Amino acid sequence: MSDTKDNDNNGGRKPLTVSRGSGTVKQSFSHGRSKQVIVQTKKRKIVGPGSGPSTGGSKGPASKSSGGAASSQSSKLAEAAKKLGITEQELIARQKVLLQRRDAEQKREVETKRQEAARERLLSEQERKVQEDKERVEAEARRKAEEEERKAREAAEAAKKAAAPAREERTGGRAPADAAAASPDMPPPEPAQGRSKKSRKGGGDRDFSDGNANRSRGDSKRRRGKLTIASALGDDGDRQRSLASVRRARERERERRQGGEQQEKVSREVTLPETITLQDLAQRMNERVADVVKYMMRQGEMMRANDIVDADTAELIAEEFGHTVKRVLESDVEIGLEGDTDDEKDLKPRAPVVTIMGHVDHGKTSLLDALRETDVVAGEAGGITQHIGAYQVQLKSGEKITFLDTPGHAAFSAMRARGATVTDVVILVVAADDGVMPQTIEAIKHAKAAEVPIIVAVNKCDKPDAKPDNVLTELLQHDIQVEAMGGDVQAIKVSALEKTGLDELTEAISLQAEILELKANPDRDADGIVIESQLDKGRGPVATVLINRGTLKRGEIVVAGKQWGKVRALINERNQQLKDAGPAVPVEILGLDGAPDPGDMFNVVDSEARAREITEYRQRMERQKQGVASSRASLESLMNNLKDGTQASELPLVVKADVQGSVEAITHSLANISTDEVRANVIYGAAGGISESDILLAKSSGAPVFAFNVRANKQARELAEKEGVEIRYYSVIYNLIDDVKDTLSGMLSPEKRENFIGYADILEVFNITKVGKVAGCKVSEGVVKRGCGVRLLRDDVVIHEGKLKTLKRFKDEVPEVSSGMECGMAFEKYEDIREGDKIECFEVQMIERTLD
Repeated sequence: MSDTKDNDNNGGRKPLTVSRGSGTVKQSFSHGRSKQVIVQTKKRKIVGPGSGPSTGGSKGPASKSSGGAASSQSSKLAEAAKKLGITEQELIARQKVLLQRRDAEQKREVETKRQEAARERLLSEQERKVQEDKERVEAEARRKAEEEERKAREAAEAAKKAAAPAREERTGGRAPADAAAASPDMPPPEPAQGRSKKSRKGGGDRDFSDGNANRSRGDSKRRRGKLTIASALGDDGDRQRSLASVRRARERERERRQGGEQQEKVSREVTLPETITLQDLAQRMNERVADVVKYMMRQGEMMRANDIVDADTAELIAEEFGHTVKRVLESDVEIGLEGDTDDEKDLKPRAPVVTIMGHVDHGKTSLLDALRETDVVAGEAGGITQHIGAYQVQLKSGEKITFLDTPGHAAFSAMRARGATVTDVVILVVAADDGVMPQTIEAIKHAKAAEVPIIVAVNKCDKPDAKPDNVLTELLQHDIQVEAMGGDVQAIKVSALEKTGLDELTEAISLQAEILELKANPDRDADGIVIESQLDKGRGPVATVLINRGTLKRGEIVVAGKQWGKVRALINERNQQLKDAGPAVPVEILGLDGAPDPGDMFNVVDSEARAREITEYRQRMERQKQGVASSRASLESLMNNLKDGTQASELPLVVKADVQGSVEAITHSLANISTDEVRANVIYGAAGGISESDILLAKSSGAPVFAFNVRANKQARELAEKEGVEIRYYSVIYNLIDDVKDTLSGMLSPEKRENFIGYADILEVFNITKVGKVAGCKVSEGVVKRGCGVRLLRDDVVIHEGKLKTLKRFKDEVPEVSSGMECGMAFEKYEDIREGDKIECFEVQMIERTLD
């Protein structure tokens, strides 16, 4: 049957011819072309006999066969269901379940194959990268080999062309009979009887019937064309070499180069730290990174160039590549940081560093103000010094003295110790009306531990109740013997308020400095100690440092503890910009990447790389130390809790202060007031204002924020109000410590105190149904109360302790029974009572506890 539609109606396409008998479609194209297409016809599936609709309403042979097939299928289902003892619907349902299981298994197989293919793609990608590196190197070698071969061939051709005219002149233009034998590149002439008829006529191909002649044609074994004078003279440079010949030449060149590299390979001494990357290891061995990665892959380790290996693995790799290994420690990065020892001839006199120490409110800062003729005390909250101040004073004589003012409160013990270690002379300020106090004694201990000479300044001598001689006598108890009493310690009576005795004090300092012969080398890289540090909102991290040796210049790279940076500015105590600062000069450094800890040493280094290396090592050591300390503390507390059966209560705190020294002092003080039962845990402490991250940390930890001389910004305040985080502001440190102490006292569990109230004797025991045993008693002493604690005594031995459940007088429940009266008693969960036993009654009183 053919499609009779017109071409216009068919969209310009050729008609299709369908053959019903063969099941094919014949498609005709332009230019008389045609194509046979197989057509697959499907019969309509009929579920049951007679249930399927007939096409077009006719009942021809096709519909009969369909109905017969359906009935046959139905009968098969019925027979199968009958054999299994189930209905047709159940059989169909089972078949559907089997088909679903088969589809699920097929999906699982497809997913497994997909995962395997992805894993193979990953492996092949890594292998492909290694192969690409290898092919790139080989291609470079091939290129160089071809270049050298081309140059050699051009040189040989030039030599041959230069020799050709001379040869023609000698032979008269004819090729000699032994020309082939004379030239190694020329094939030998073929005998006349070995040629074919075509060859003798001068046309066609040559006949290579003589095998020996064919094998002796020089290096190339390809078939050659007709022998001509040009080929005999070797002027056939235009002929192309075979691909096999080029490959052999490249292979020989590669083997030659590899052999040369192996011969030229030098064993190196590789310095290995505790950890190293594969790329760095390859550079130190002077090997290709791809070769090192390839070696690790052969060992079963899929690693990349930036992956880190330990020292043992790196040593095995280096030895495998034929190098020797030198192991170094991580701490070796700090070797040579302090520099060489100064030569005696390079030392020059420097200003003395004087630390003013003493008890709180004894006039240390006021005395320094009098020397500086400035008013610093007005800027200190509560009239006490909260952190170390460093100043340099120039006297009328032109001499310079560097003063360090340390706090006197008990919380700042670490600051006083730090001030004593960096100083040359200690001025011990003692109030004439107050005498020697606890912080005075502590300052004496710090000065003696640092082996620093002491000058005693008896302050407040202008007061009516001042007794300076009594102060000097009290100092004898602490091994401070002044010159007036036959000792070697200078004692000066001063008044910071009236500014009397200041000249004598400065003369004493100059005399002590002259005795010490203080000198330093200014012509070297600077080093010193960090006195204080803070985070300034406009200037960033600021560190106050005291230079011990050398001269610190602007633009130098400095390492201070775990921080480093390039010095952007040097600022003195008068807020003046300096280009450099010499020994014994206190300055503020701007440009560090963070606030260093007070007491950290600072040094000038030659490069940023070395500064990063040192600070990364120190930060890593600090993290390890904190991890070990926390694990040890947790294990110890766990063991203590297991022994005591108690769990210590913690008060988490977030502490922010103006300077790092204040954070240190607060943390140390809170640790001192903590006990085994309750303790304050500073989860985070830093210098600088309160930010949103501090509020989020406090929210997640359930901690309040304690702010010391800092404030929260607007965003942090709004977030704190939203999250319900409490922020407490303080300007005096002992107010903060007192608040924490009160909070910890409230966390203490109350103390149980037992009060005896009375005795009762058991006269008779009654066994009452649904109640149990009840003791008929007589109160012999004191009073018995319902619900009080009781102890059952038998022969003066306590056999039970519990609570009184029932107290009756006759049949009535009564709250208490006095001495001399009889009553009935029953105990909670205990019935082993006998006549003659004695009952001791007591009450438990809960008493609130406080921290001492």
